[in-house]
Amino acid sequence: MARATRMNEGFAQRLPIGTDAAAVRQRIEAMEHLLEGLVRIPGLRRKVGLDVLLDFVPGIGPTAAAAMGAYLAFEARNLGMPKRTVARMAGNIGIDWALGMIPFVGAVPDFFFRSNTRNLRLIKRYLDKHHPASRVIDA
Repeated sequence: MARATRMNEGFAQRLPIGTDAAAVRQRIEAMEHLLEGLVRIPGLRRKVGLDVLLDFVPGIGPTAAAAMGAYLAFEARNLGMPKRTVARMAGNIGIDWALGMIPFVGAVPDFFFRSNTRNLRLIKRYLDKHHPASRVIDA
């Protein structure tokens, strides 16, 4: 058996690749964590992720964050979620992008309007209803 190295012990190596509901759930939860809950701010009980941090790069940052957030909508569509729900997710991403396009000040409303968390909640609700075997008890 090959010995594990630091290179292949990374975060992305632990994510499942399949198209089943449980694998999708793990991938979207990891993406939401990356975008919304990467670092805890000392003194506050809130976390920030790449979504807020990228808002400090005018123009390019919010667009990159929106593209990463669109991955959640992509996975939702692949799961077979209704087009109306996917459109709602796209609206959340659009609002987040528009707020982030305000240079430097856009990070403040983006800190409170967490589109990726909202979209994750929509996907989890769908998965719990239509794929109950993938349900995970949150601690």
